[in-house]
Amino acid sequence: MSRIEHHLAELGIVLPEPVAPVANYVPFVVSGNLVFISGQVSIGPDGLITGKLGKDVSLEAGIDAAQACGVNLIAQLRIACGGDLDRVKRVVKLGGFVNCTGDFIDQPVVINGASDLMVAVFGDAGRHARAAVGAPALPMNAAVEVDGVFEIS
Repeated sequence: MSRIEHHLAELGIVLPEPVAPVANYVPFVVSGNLVFISGQVSIGPDGLITGKLGKDVSLEAGIDAAQACGVNLIAQLRIACGGDLDRVKRVVKLGGFVNCTGDFIDQPVVINGASDLMVAVFGDAGRHARAAVGAPALPMNAAVEVDGVFEIS
């Protein structure tokens, strides 16, 4: 078991089987030492977390949805690394999209669910650049979607 896999187990995080793309794209692209992972929607152990922040999804549920996106990013990353998450040198950037009402302003707080997960799993290497934006709708009415760029060895 890799160091990161062991750490995930200590945190009680079980990586799911990565979700297949729902349209004409690939789940990730490796270019040199960078892995670009397509947007991962808020699918948790109980299925897709749906709804709109500021209307029918609480801030806490939105943070949990973003964390689910982060778990799904790591699951895709594991495949991109040939099963060895110890190859991850750095979380470079996350892009977070929050399905929300026009007056909702806590997108950064929501996306902290994914950001905090990256730091918890990868330590200082998990600190990253980031965007957190609101969207009027996301695919399948997902509450949150997060994509990422990672540096690997």
